[in-house]
Amino acid sequence: MGFHTFDPEKAEKLEDAERYRFVSREELVGNLKLAGAETVADLGSGTGFYTDDVAPFAGELFAVDVQDAMHEHYRAKGVPENVSLVTADVADVPFSDGELDAVFSTMTFHEFAGDEQLAEVARSLKPGGRFVIADWTAEGRGESGPPVDERYDLETACELLETVGFEIEYESERPETFLLVASA
Repeated sequence: MGFHTFDPEKAEKLEDAERYRFVSREELVGNLKLAGAETVADLGSGTGFYTDDVAPFAGELFAVDVQDAMHEHYRAKGVPENVSLVTADVADVPFSDGELDAVFSTMTFHEFAGDEQLAEVARSLKPGGRFVIADWTAEGRGESGPPVDERYDLETACELLETVGFEIEYESERPETFLLVASA
């Protein structure tokens, strides 16, 4: 899949509550299974739309995005006290081995689903740490999100994760998206 970034000039689209039709805050938070003290990372956090939903349930939350311009939008709307902004590529996140209890990615997995990046996510997670992914499916019609040829189907996403040592715990496919939960 080709790497591209979301245009910061259109960042307001990332704050649209219509995004919850693809994955709700309850579904995301419920699958992370947080008790309140965990260290979590949001990969491809953008303007922090879903980061804000998870923040009340985490001890420390890292909003990771490759574009500092997205962090500027997040700063402008207000960043929760327990959220730290990290500008980094998923292949080179600044986390120690096993530092994270959980990681999530909403609608960005297709941008970083290479072996190197996924191995880096696995390295950063504690043994048994959860990786929750909601992303656009290649089985969709392409009515929203990136072009269908830039997406993965659920089966391929599972295979990519298993290749780097993740164990699939839950999977669900919807008309335009899929939800996948894996553990390190």
